[in-house]
Amino acid sequence: MKIAVYGKGGIGKSTTSCNISVALARRGQKVLQIGCDPKHDSTFTLTGFLIPTIIDTLQSKDYHYEDIWPEDVIHKGYGGVDCVEAGGPPAGAGCGGYVVGETVKLLKELNAFYEYDIILFDVLGDVVCGGFAAPLNYADYCVIITDNGFDALFAANRITASIREKARTHPLRLAGLVGNRTSRRDLINKYVEACPMPVIEVLPIIEDIRVSRVKGKTLFEMVGFEPSLNYVCNYYLGIADQILSQPEGIVPKEIPDRELFSLLSDLYLNPIGGGGQKKNNKENLLGFTRI
Repeated sequence: MKIAVYGKGGIGKSTTSCNISVALARRGQKVLQIGCDPKHDSTFTLTGFLIPTIIDTLQSKDYHYEDIWPEDVIHKGYGGVDCVEAGGPPAGAGCGGYVVGETVKLLKELNAFYEYDIILFDVLGDVVCGGFAAPLNYADYCVIITDNGFDALFAANRITASIREKARTHPLRLAGLVGNRTSRRDLINKYVEACPMPVIEVLPIIEDIRVSRVKGKTLFEMVGFEPSLNYVCNYYLGIADQILSQPEGIVPKEIPDRELFSLLSDLYLNPIGGGGQKKNNKENLLGFTRI
């Protein structure tokens, strides 16, 4: 099974992806996580350092694939999760989609691409041009990470459009949304009412999740010295279980941009409950989460 994880930049995709990868490994799966971002930091919380990228390795070997061994590009991360970073072209030059293609090509040359039960692509931000939509060419499912803010849901809607387009020619389905750092879900609920799709899980605001990224550790690793965090790991195990159930998934139909803006704005302009609700909804609309 191949899963592509998308979402607005800074929403917590990589932290979420790493914890889902470990959860899948805990369920007995052989997992490979591929970072598809020129920053090459997707797997940082699995390995604790920035591993060499596919592009760096190819350049060092003058693009001679026959001189590259699996251990040159596949690095072992926490919980037995294997890690690859595609890397990318220099800033302002080249195409990230080309890099993803080269990564898959090399893994196939190394007979590694089909050796895993699960391959998880962690994809750059909400860029859904033809290049960064490339992982959708290989994915069975897409998972979108969002929060209860306007910007994240607007990005999710654009990603939804990419999924619909790719599903015309590929066996791709949307598995659903994962809400991250979310104390409320009124905007999420409003969006999925208008654009029906599954909500896999909604994680509350948990400071330790953010701290884990800085520490370069998954929540599962942190539980070793902070057992009180075990409840957080259960969120990710639940997501893994839903993925492993091989859900039917959907081909979503995005909402036109202006219609979506009006839809989410209406929740602010016509608040429920009065009083201070209007201000709080405005904060949600702008992408901030009220604590």
